[in-house]
Amino acid sequence: MSKEKLVVEVLGAHNLMPKDGEGSSSAFVEVEFEGQRQRTQVKYKDLNPVWNQKLVFHVNDVADLPYRTIEVNVFNEKRSNNSRNFLGKVRVSGTSIAREGQEEVIPQLHTLDKRSLFSHVRGEITFKLYLSVKEHVKGGGGDGDAGGGGAVVPGGVSKKNKKFQQQQQSANTVVQNHQQMGGGGGGGQENKKITHPNQMTNKPDSNQGDLKGDLKPVVITSHPGPPIPTMNMPVVVGGGGRMGLFSGGSNEYSLKETNPHLGGGLLNKDKTSSTYDLVEQMQYLYIRVVKGREIPVAGGGEVVAEVKLGNYRGITKRVALNNAEWDQVFAFSKETIQSSMVEIFVKERDKDDFLGRVWFDLNEVPKRVPPDSQLAPQWYRMDDKRGERGKGGEIMVAIWFGTQADEAFSEAWHSKAANVHLDGLCSIQSKVYLSPKLWYLRVSVIEAQDVVLGEKGTSVMRYPELNVKVQVGNQVLKTRVAPAMANRSLSNPFWNEDLMFVVAEPFEDYVMLFVEDRIGPGREEVVGRVALPVSVVSRRMDSKEVASRWYNLDGHSNNPNDAKAVVRFASRIHIRATLDGGYHVLDEATMYSSDVRPTAKQLWKPHIGVLEMGILGASNLMPMKIKEGKGGSTDAYCVAKYGQKWVRTRTVVDSLSPKWNEQYTWEVFDPCTVITIGVFDNSRVDKNPTDGTRDSRIGKVRIRLSTLESDRVYTHAYPLLMLHPSGVKKMGELHLAVRFSCANMLNMLHMYTMPLLPKMHYVQPLSVNQLDSLRYQAMNVVASRLSRAEPSLGREVVEYMLDHDSHMWSMRKSKANFFRLTNVLAWLVFMNRVIDAMRNWNMPVYSSMFVLAFMIMVMMPELIIPSILLGFAVIGLWRYRLRPRYPPHMDTRLSYAEGVHPDELDEEFDSFPTSRSAEIVRIRYDRLRSVAGRIQTVVGDMATQGERFQALLSWRDPRASFLFVVICLFAAFGFYLVPVRWVVAIWGLYFLRPPRFRSKLPSSAVSFFKRLPTMADSML
Repeated sequence: MSKEKLVVEVLGAHNLMPKDGEGSSSAFVEVEFEGQRQRTQVKYKDLNPVWNQKLVFHVNDVADLPYRTIEVNVFNEKRSNNSRNFLGKVRVSGTSIAREGQEEVIPQLHTLDKRSLFSHVRGEITFKLYLSVKEHVKGGGGDGDAGGGGAVVPGGVSKKNKKFQQQQQSANTVVQNHQQMGGGGGGGQENKKITHPNQMTNKPDSNQGDLKGDLKPVVITSHPGPPIPTMNMPVVVGGGGRMGLFSGGSNEYSLKETNPHLGGGLLNKDKTSSTYDLVEQMQYLYIRVVKGREIPVAGGGEVVAEVKLGNYRGITKRVALNNAEWDQVFAFSKETIQSSMVEIFVKERDKDDFLGRVWFDLNEVPKRVPPDSQLAPQWYRMDDKRGERGKGGEIMVAIWFGTQADEAFSEAWHSKAANVHLDGLCSIQSKVYLSPKLWYLRVSVIEAQDVVLGEKGTSVMRYPELNVKVQVGNQVLKTRVAPAMANRSLSNPFWNEDLMFVVAEPFEDYVMLFVEDRIGPGREEVVGRVALPVSVVSRRMDSKEVASRWYNLDGHSNNPNDAKAVVRFASRIHIRATLDGGYHVLDEATMYSSDVRPTAKQLWKPHIGVLEMGILGASNLMPMKIKEGKGGSTDAYCVAKYGQKWVRTRTVVDSLSPKWNEQYTWEVFDPCTVITIGVFDNSRVDKNPTDGTRDSRIGKVRIRLSTLESDRVYTHAYPLLMLHPSGVKKMGELHLAVRFSCANMLNMLHMYTMPLLPKMHYVQPLSVNQLDSLRYQAMNVVASRLSRAEPSLGREVVEYMLDHDSHMWSMRKSKANFFRLTNVLAWLVFMNRVIDAMRNWNMPVYSSMFVLAFMIMVMMPELIIPSILLGFAVIGLWRYRLRPRYPPHMDTRLSYAEGVHPDELDEEFDSFPTSRSAEIVRIRYDRLRSVAGRIQTVVGDMATQGERFQALLSWRDPRASFLFVVICLFAAFGFYLVPVRWVVAIWGLYFLRPPRFRSKLPSSAVSFFKRLPTMADSML
């Protein structure tokens, strides 16, 4: 047996499947290797458990490790009947085992797999695998945190007293809580230091030691307070103000209200935070290095300036000695300041010795108070490397303390980006983008004249099949083939078709028209062409016709000797091209559009309000990548889109709980619009990014402005939910502060009576297919333009924000929409149940009151409409106290995302066309056929009832039609002689008669109707 032991260090799991019936799980991990089986402790009521526990196994032969497997199983412990539920498993090959000391041990993140086809599994598990000679296999009664958590027995079952295990776990919980809250000597002072209002909450606790590589989830609240690690139960965090709650289970996907100290809190709020009152104040040390002079360098060369503050170093760009101007700003977060002074060095390129040095005491650094002007830089004499004063030249520097409201914040180099390579620095800055101004280009192809067929088309006598292909950029559309007309020759085709395109300002494209002759299947010959710049196309704001024009077609011949023939004779085409500014170019789905204004600015109306949003930060993000030496990590940034304005926050590097605290403002022209906020992982901060690098999606939030009260600040933590092939996953939480301010309430209410889209959408409407095609083209134009910005906004970001794949088929969405429809029609079912209860006379008092009310309405019909309207008003006033207090968010139950079948998810994530095997496609096709068969039956039943109504007078059944006509004649005389109200009263009393006076058989009218013939008899 080898001296080296296999160590499986189980770190934690995330997003486990709830299996205890209460929306949670009590998870533990069981690892099996070469007949040995060990298990971790049980983490009760936790869907994101953290163990950080080592399980040590004997290794018979190290050389056979590549041929061995380690099986890791996750179970839920059921204390009621001493059994367990399966939560997932991972099988790892021995080739991934590292050696401790020889190579770096990196945590491995694995997705939990199913045990069988019918297993319900989700989540991930993180652990380390390595060989060690320092660890020993623990026997019974070993320390659970350091050892295996139980004895290894021949049968492979871990034995440990359950009561003792719970007592040991609760004791560890109390000790860790005591250490984290500063228990012990001097802990009270340290706790007071951490909870200072100007300090942030993500400072690591010194008592925890070196936690490198461990996944320690910490509750991040947006108000000051000490970080508290999540244990087995939900933890309530209090640090001033309202308490925040971190909870799992059934509340995992819910919206949570927060109480951040916006604008520095009530005590610190002053004029400096007036423009940034929806974010928390973040203190920074700003250092602007402008230029240098009289730097002692032997000979010419390039010099750089280096700013050093504790362990952080910022280096400027390289400049020539004769023009030593840097003009760069460095920003150091006040949380990370580790020294009482800052040093600035001037060095020669690629050399460690400095040429000059100047330092500043941080206690003497002034604080800038906006809206004051920027601090003027000053010349400072530098010491040389021997310490002689004034011998190192001079450097112009400005240094001050400020907040994120400082103008230098957006362009500054941040200390948290110290590990980002030079090429990736540009991609981490915050920016504001503007979508290009989009227009609908309408090209009306009317007719052509004197079209000369090409040489290929004249060899055989045939009827020419002429059509026009119009190309604008990457957009290509074709007309139909010109039909034969008696009053027109074959060389004068007539189409009269409108083709719609999307173009963006500034207009750089050409409208290319090609007259083509189809000479065979899939073969077209160009017989004429014309190019028209988009910039010369006339614009219109309404539906008035614009004058059409004739354009000469260039000949199809490429022979220069035929130039005289081209000059002597030319074909013509008749077109009308306009830029329609009365439409709104839809680049989003209409149901959650962020802007509905027409393209032409002359048609815009004044804005009715202002939307302000503070993007505070995110918490408990999922690791999106594995970094060397750091384990799971995320470089998160946030993108918000409303109208034409896109905003992108800076990227917070290597943080699962980033803090942005950036505030943005939008003008609102319509309250019934939606703002979209997405969180992404920046993949361009890596040292070697590839050209195909795509930023990963973390989650998205939509907020409809009409659901917000005016001038109220909404501070909530929104769950970031993503649908994966393995199921729905919570990727973290996004903390936002939102305020919608209304300038004039009357203008706001007036907007509810106006059409949603501009006038042109109703005067000259576009078809549904046209709108879908144009929306796809608009999204491509926006994505291509934003990708040319610096830093670029990737196509994957634009497509995700604009929901480019919302039109794709999904069985899950179909079921969700069906359930939405049933909820909408639920009131009809409710009313039917109420009337049926009144008819059954189970409650005679209520039934009598219902009959009395019915008779009053029949006798006084003028009360019907006022009573209905009054009822709506009373119900509305009653429900006012039950109105939603929070804005809506992504609902997993409404989306039918929690109980969806895995195969339906795999079908939803399949490409188009499909990339799955023929057997899987056949199974899905058969399933779709069964669903479509039920829909077909329902549609057939609806058609049958309609055909029975038509059969009343169609005389297909002469006896039934004769009987119906006779009844109608007698009924006409009866209704003429008897007042209608008496007829309705008698019918109502007959309908509401007690059950003892009713028969269970259907009525004569129903029986007569069901006997009528339908067209189903004639179907094959």
